[in-house]
Amino acid sequence: MSHFDDHLRHHPHLSDSDVEWLHALVGDWQVIADLSYSDLVLWGPHTPEGYLSAAGRSYVALSQARPSTTQTIIHRDVVGDRIRADLKPMVERAWTYQVETNSSDQGQPFPSKTRVSAVPLVRRDAAGQRRTVGVITLHFAVSALRSPSRMELTYRRCATEMLEMVSAGAWPDPSQEYTGYSGAPRVGDGLLRLDAEGKVTFASPNAVSALLRLGVNETLEGRSLAGIGAELQRATGVAVDESQPMMLTGRRAQRSELEAHGAAVTLRTIPLSRGLVRGQGERFAALVLCRDVTELRRREKQLMSKDATIKEIHHRVKNNLQTVAALLRMQSRRMDSPEGREGLDRAMRRVQTIAVVHDSLSQGLEESVDVDELMRRQLRLAAEMAQSEKHAATRLEGSFGQLPADMVTPLALVVTEVVANSVEHGFAEGQTELTVVMSVHRHTDAAGRERLDAEIADDGVGLPEQDWEPGLGLQIVKTLVRGELSGSIEWQPADTGRGTKVVLRAPILG
Repeated sequence: MSHFDDHLRHHPHLSDSDVEWLHALVGDWQVIADLSYSDLVLWGPHTPEGYLSAAGRSYVALSQARPSTTQTIIHRDVVGDRIRADLKPMVERAWTYQVETNSSDQGQPFPSKTRVSAVPLVRRDAAGQRRTVGVITLHFAVSALRSPSRMELTYRRCATEMLEMVSAGAWPDPSQEYTGYSGAPRVGDGLLRLDAEGKVTFASPNAVSALLRLGVNETLEGRSLAGIGAELQRATGVAVDESQPMMLTGRRAQRSELEAHGAAVTLRTIPLSRGLVRGQGERFAALVLCRDVTELRRREKQLMSKDATIKEIHHRVKNNLQTVAALLRMQSRRMDSPEGREGLDRAMRRVQTIAVVHDSLSQGLEESVDVDELMRRQLRLAAEMAQSEKHAATRLEGSFGQLPADMVTPLALVVTEVVANSVEHGFAEGQTELTVVMSVHRHTDAAGRERLDAEIADDGVGLPEQDWEPGLGLQIVKTLVRGELSGSIEWQPADTGRGTKVVLRAPILG
């Protein structure tokens, strides 16, 4: 797609609506490749000036699609290639005269079992003038050893009718969203053809099997698809979208699902029109792609159930930890020894830190956690729990972004211990205000691995001049950083010359 995007970006002779339409076409033209049993190639002039002038014009392949209903003819990726000499006259005629051109009409020396058609893509500008914005070539094989089946004939007929709409710029409609849909049906999954009244005139074997899963046992051809949908709705009592009948009669391009008897079938309707004038025409038929997504939906429900269970576990762990913290607080109040009370308060703070992490994990179902707000809260809570009559302000600079869930708990504990230590021991004599700033930076090392660098700096008394031994809290910090985060941590004088800076480096694994 990069070559396609580069060719269209800031194009002087294509409007924004032209570019949007071409993107929509390339994103959805697999349907035509499957129905026509053909390889598709989209061609455009190799220079912007070629859109207006034939002088020196050549063509370049902008995009390519291969059919999933038959073997491909073009095995090599041709995107970005200049057009071959034998193809250029066909494409040039389709571009210039805005008419479909076939290799047999041109007497081109193609192999006897290969045929090529060139279909112009014509759009109207703001003044109503018809402009060619591209040419699609269809490359398909002709077998002389067998007669085509009814299904193949129907598929090719549908492809011809869709190409007429494409050539007139009437399909696809960019206002219809066809991407990002879980379980989107394709031609090979099942195809129904409806007449203007919404009755089934053709059903592929896979379409019959898909509807059979829903309990539709009778012959499909000759029946109203909207009537079938209504019967299933009455049988199951499942409420459906009010627009679904319009879709099932082929009047609206839409996607929907039918559910019955524990099965689910997703449908996509493509109305067919002819006599197109300015993109509008008479609707005479519709295609309905259908796919049995029963197993896909079952797995989605299993995943949702699993995620909900994990979420509930985090919630209960958080509740239990809060209970433990409350018990420690009660015990601390009954302690006569200052050392014992201080030890219980520290334990309570660590338990609350872990509880906060589990509370954050219980709010979402993602494997990664956006920890910025969590860390701001932890900075504030750690400072509030450690200070007494003096005041400490905290600030977070930079962003942690998304981190793996198993990295968040040890990281939160490390931050809490370091900030609490800064507040408890960082005030200089006579100092009543202390600022703790945490700066975060994510980067990629020479080996392409993501890494996290964090600095926690205060403007307090700084490190002791003589050698010092870290207490239990900082020993816990070192153990967490090396064991859980696979990183390193060191204490340094602050860059300002006053206070302490703690530098934490760790890989982002996950």
